[in-house]
Amino acid sequence: MDSLIAKADAVRPRKHSRPDSSKKAGPSSLPAPDRTSTSIHSTTSLPRSLRPSEPLPKKGVKSHAHIPNKSLRLELDRRAAHAVRTKAARDDAALLTAAVGAEPGRLEADGDMERTWRVGQAEIARAVGAEAASQRREWVLDGGPYRTRYTRNGRHLAIAGRNGHVASFDWQTGTVHAELQLRETCRDVTYLHDQSHFAVAQKKYVFIYDQNGVELHKLSHHVEPTRLEFLPYHWLLASVGNAGHLKYQDTSTGQLVAAHRTALGPCTTLTQNPHSAVLYLGHQNGCVTLWTPNLAHPAVRLQAHLGALAGAAVDPHDAGRYLATAGVDGRVKVWDSRMWGVVREWSTRGGGGEVEWSQKGVLAVASGGSVSTYNPPHNHTPVRANALAPPPLYLTHPLPAGRPLTSLRFCPFTDVLAVGHARGVSSLLVPGAGEAHFDSAEADPYENRRMRREREVRGLLDKIAPELITVTGPAPGALAPPSAVTLPGGEGRTPDVPFARRPRVERLRLEGKYAEQDDKEEGEEGSEEEGGGSGSEEEGEKEARKAAGEKKALKARAERKMRGKNKSMKRYLRKHRKNVIDPQTIAVRAKLETQRAERRRALAIARGTGDDGARRPSVLDRFRRQQK
Repeated sequence: MDSLIAKADAVRPRKHSRPDSSKKAGPSSLPAPDRTSTSIHSTTSLPRSLRPSEPLPKKGVKSHAHIPNKSLRLELDRRAAHAVRTKAARDDAALLTAAVGAEPGRLEADGDMERTWRVGQAEIARAVGAEAASQRREWVLDGGPYRTRYTRNGRHLAIAGRNGHVASFDWQTGTVHAELQLRETCRDVTYLHDQSHFAVAQKKYVFIYDQNGVELHKLSHHVEPTRLEFLPYHWLLASVGNAGHLKYQDTSTGQLVAAHRTALGPCTTLTQNPHSAVLYLGHQNGCVTLWTPNLAHPAVRLQAHLGALAGAAVDPHDAGRYLATAGVDGRVKVWDSRMWGVVREWSTRGGGGEVEWSQKGVLAVASGGSVSTYNPPHNHTPVRANALAPPPLYLTHPLPAGRPLTSLRFCPFTDVLAVGHARGVSSLLVPGAGEAHFDSAEADPYENRRMRREREVRGLLDKIAPELITVTGPAPGALAPPSAVTLPGGEGRTPDVPFARRPRVERLRLEGKYAEQDDKEEGEEGSEEEGGGSGSEEEGEKEARKAAGEKKALKARAERKMRGKNKSMKRYLRKHRKNVIDPQTIAVRAKLETQRAERRRALAIARGTGDDGARRPSVLDRFRRQQK
């Protein structure tokens, strides 16, 4: 044991012995330092979680070395350090707040002879930091051409190849969530409320998968879909297909909310306005139509191009004010939705393709085998001298081997543009395209599992009804205008019953469209039929007959509006499936059978047969020939 202690260079245990009283008392000397404790202190430090995030500045920290009390001195030093760090954090927050409204950083040319579009992706990757340079990637895949889609927070990416290759992964860390080989045609892919579910537009139907790639639902109502869009605030999955039908599916309840027939043939262009949730469809005849779930016809119909549309996108930077369209004729147009006029128009080489807007208003256009980007406000500012002059080109990147370019998607909160093409997917660096500041309550790129669950529950509680989607109406959350309906003598006091829930007669009377003279004439006729209508009757009896006549006229008018017998019951039974059995359905079927039996019995009596089917005797039987 002694040899081990000696090898460890540790202090031996002190032997207990009585003090020698023969030694003279002298001045007390300091004890010898403990070598073991000294070695431990020299090689031990605080964990990283307990260390200060930033070192204290050399100036500005008040010293308390003059205080002899050690505990008080340490406490005052700790408070002084905390005050210095708080002031530094406050200054950083003020600097960040001041930078919110500032212009985003972009590439700028040094002189008049230089152009930004001459700078390639390799030069940009060398000039930016290591983290930003790692976002420039090339995924070479064999199942193309590919369609891409980011989540709302920009953390996850989903791809779908035309030949059936589908994958969902965290593109920043490289973590693959699911990878499928469906072995059939896939035309589009989109995430639902988060990365835990995504929908794929396959050859015949739309299928929903979870994060692990397990098939959850088959939406058989969406037949031969070509494009998909998800409305996050309404929890609606919209699809349009080769049949030209636009359908809305509520992903929270599973019900089919609406199905509209466009009557314009197959549609391969679908986009949404993120501010109003209105869907924009581009058709083969060059028309752009705007659709909402509560209208069976397009709210706006715009003849944008002479040929078929190749792409359409709505600018999220200016509250959905500008719409960019591209046609197969190679024309790109930017429309102002306030007057539906063209504010910028130019031609591209190689034909038209996909278009996409970034969060900061950068417009990306895919034409032929290259991708071009244009900066605001030049991409939507009209030029009076030459109406067909293209805006100044910002960046361009050729992809000749990837033709055709089938998808353009800007990553939220990042200066990255994902391009889907025949050889795979390419992520390009576009400085100044993404929004640098995000709202963690809306979309947080760094959210964990608990935060994602809370956001999902909060989104379900705050789900907006599909009936509130309008083109020209106020946005949800705005102040409602004052009601125009008032009670008589109320001086602006609104009634207890809302206007929409009032009877039709009252609503027509309040709007000034109710023909009271016709009802008065009908009421007078009814009162004359009942009581003769003598002029010597009292006023009370006249009022009673008048009210009775009005009720009778309203009842007759309601009866005239009926179309067929038991139409509501038959409609109710048609809506319910035959294999669903509940007490209410059984009662309705029993009532219908009773009514049919009564009608058969009345018809049999009218024909002269009894209830049992036997014919009753008649006086005309004497003229019948008796059979031998």
